[in-house]
Amino acid sequence: MKKKQKKFKTTGKLSLFAVADTTETLAKLGNSLNRLESGVDFERFRSILEDELTTDSKSNAGARPYSYLLMFQILILQYCYGLSDEQTEYQIYDRLSFKNFLKLSDGDKVPDAKTIWAFREKVSTLGLEKKLFSLFNEFLKASGLILSEGKMVDASFTTVPIQRNTKEENAKIKAGSGEELWNEPHEKYKKRQKDTEARWTKKNNTSHYGYKNHTKVDTASKLITNYIVTDASVHDSQALAALLSIADKDQTLHADSAYIGEEQEKIITKAGMINKVHEKGARNRPLTEEQKASNRDKSRKRVRVEHVYGFIKNTMSDLSLRCIGLQRAATGVGFINLIYNIFRVEQLQRITLSKS
Repeated sequence: MKKKQKKFKTTGKLSLFAVADTTETLAKLGNSLNRLESGVDFERFRSILEDELTTDSKSNAGARPYSYLLMFQILILQYCYGLSDEQTEYQIYDRLSFKNFLKLSDGDKVPDAKTIWAFREKVSTLGLEKKLFSLFNEFLKASGLILSEGKMVDASFTTVPIQRNTKEENAKIKAGSGEELWNEPHEKYKKRQKDTEARWTKKNNTSHYGYKNHTKVDTASKLITNYIVTDASVHDSQALAALLSIADKDQTLHADSAYIGEEQEKIITKAGMINKVHEKGARNRPLTEEQKASNRDKSRKRVRVEHVYGFIKNTMSDLSLRCIGLQRAATGVGFINLIYNIFRVEQLQRITLSKS
């Protein structure tokens, strides 16, 4: 007896509304790029990008460049997902969500890996990431999203590829004489791959190599309001003076015990802030019960800064970069901090809507 053939759903045929249906399905499944677009109108960055990156050229010869706003949004994707230049190019071609985010259609030419690299280098050389971060923060202040009731400071490691050097080479790098290394003609390509500014450090018996993202965060909104980037060996407290300003006057400052000390107290006082830094015990001088209770009370607000790094770790590239040198690391960290703020704005907007 002939077996009856089973009928299956038809596949491989493109319907008239296929792309729209797929886009809608992606949104329902949780397309994070939709959240990025909801968090900010990227057009607000166009003017500063064109002002900073456009060069006066009398000749119109050569191919037209890609839109600076398009390239900026490509870097947003790259840092959000922790992609290499080659993978960024490939994923734009391959992923519908990337194309939709960039407003590209099938058949549109996509910047290749070398073009992405060159644009990022130009942004890094100009230090443009800090200006873009500041521009967005001006929008946040004007929108009343930064409440300025208090601030939190903390730092997180930014890892980069580990270097394989000899003890003698590492000793020179640590002494600040890294530029004296690999200067022979046959070593010029090797030198390009060597990071003489990243440093090793140890925290809680775990070694870290790379840089540090020191941040100041608005206590109420959990938006990053300022940041600086140093090598990993710089102690958290050493960045405090650069993070605080007179604009923080009369606000509370929450931080863990890494920021305690006479010098730090002077910095906090100079900024006119209310000191809520955790107290720290010492050998033969343990914390009293009152001090422990005070620390527990301070923790209720200070712990909010951990939510910032938790989001970056779980949703973004976990502050892990593929670059060499402090300047490039600062560009990567600046973009990651900016992307976090955009995501956070979208989240705050959803919270507001749910309450209304």
